[in-house]
Amino acid sequence: MSNRLVKQLGATMVELILTIVIISVALIGILSVVNLTTGHSADPLVQQQAIAIAESYLEEILAQSYSDPDGSEIGETRASFDDVDDYDALSNNGCITTSASCPALGDCICDRAGDPIDSLNGYTVTIAITTPTISASTLQAVNITVSRGSTQDISVTGYRADY
Repeated sequence: MSNRLVKQLGATMVELILTIVIISVALIGILSVVNLTTGHSADPLVQQQAIAIAESYLEEILAQSYSDPDGSEIGETRASFDDVDDYDALSNNGCITTSASCPALGDCICDRAGDPIDSLNGYTVTIAITTPTISASTLQAVNITVSRGSTQDISVTGYRADY
């Protein structure tokens, strides 16, 4: 036999354990980012839906008369609103009926007739009408805020002039 030194090939146990620990820490970091991203992946869809709801309410309100044409506010529901002021502090999202998906008034967004739209469960609408004076003209400012759970509220504002 020869007295040559035999070189050791491969990795030691310490090197293997250290490699496993480093890969595990990196993998935990990557998976936590993936988890966070997946958890919030629907937020843009919810916000886009909230924008569409707010714009729909704004369009409906701004199509109404600046002042009350019949001079009476008695017994009006959303279906019979005839001027912008009628929408101020609209409650229950304008609902007058319920459904299986929306068992309580205000659980869903409703159409103009007061019937709930089941697929819009969980959204709430807040409407505020103010009357600012801009350049000696009195306007009605319509501010609509749409909320849903923990996502950011969406607000849109439109103005109605008496022309």
